[in-house]
Amino acid sequence: MKAADMHCDTLAEIYCARKQGKEACLASSSFHVDLDKLKAGDYGLQNFAIFTNLKENENPLEYAMELLDLFYMEMEENQDRISVVKTWKDIEENWKKGRLSAMLTIEEGGVCRGNLRILRDFYRLGVRMMTLTWDYDNELAFPNQVFWDGPMAGTGIADTSRGLTETGLAFVEEMERLGMILDISHLNDAGIYDVFRYAKKPFAASHSNARAVASHPRNLTDDMIKKLAERGGVMGINFCSAFLRDFRKREDAESLVRDMVEHIRHIKNVGGIDCIGLGTDFDGIGGRMEIDSAAGLPKLAQALEQAGFSISEIEAVFYRNVLRLYREVL
Repeated sequence: MKAADMHCDTLAEIYCARKQGKEACLASSSFHVDLDKLKAGDYGLQNFAIFTNLKENENPLEYAMELLDLFYMEMEENQDRISVVKTWKDIEENWKKGRLSAMLTIEEGGVCRGNLRILRDFYRLGVRMMTLTWDYDNELAFPNQVFWDGPMAGTGIADTSRGLTETGLAFVEEMERLGMILDISHLNDAGIYDVFRYAKKPFAASHSNARAVASHPRNLTDDMIKKLAERGGVMGINFCSAFLRDFRKREDAESLVRDMVEHIRHIKNVGGIDCIGLGTDFDGIGGRMEIDSAAGLPKLAQALEQAGFSISEIEAVFYRNVLRLYREVL
């Protein structure tokens, strides 16, 4: 079963490993994603995120550019196995040839410093999807509050008051003009509803699940799912345990296939099968995982079939819906 995954953080993992003096590359590694594992999992397309933590990087833009350089160096090194895609035609040609595609994305719109010229430069350099935020406020928007430590670790609070800034609205307009896919994952509730209000093209929640199944505010409410589906958008099932199920104790957390199936079933009932895709968040998540790498992705297809999903529905989730979104926007 071919697969198109809208989000992984493998570039940052490779970069950090090298900074620590370790050998790391895209071809074969101990990470969730490498070319060998993508082949074993029968992937057709993988999005690679330039993930930037604004509070850990003194110069976020420079850091993002270093990850971008790493991406292209790895693409050159492995050009016989994987190819960068920037247009729908690129994806279509690779898909027909059975060749692996790599799409460049940004996770943290704050790297643009609120400057549309920088956004356009990232587009010129091949970026085709971007989240407006990560976990911190920036010039564009605000995230829902998430608690990483203390007694409320793994939970958060939804922000329904602070919408997109004027600069954020300008970014939405410019991203749509360019043909860069808007990604609402990590955006707060008020910001998401502003996107519904102002965006004209379909968009993605690249790695977000259903809040009715797992209450974490990184997930989408049923109303958001319905509206996303009505707009032709796609949300990618996130494999992080905190977004799959509510756990009483953090040490009990485990990413299980049955919970992924439950989210997919719920989202199908709310918004229909056509709004569901994959956004594993591989190499951005940890802990115990039943599917612990890209090579294990067929386990989800098998579980969906055993749960009564048709082959056409599974194909829709695994790649057809994502490719349709990309065809419409890119």
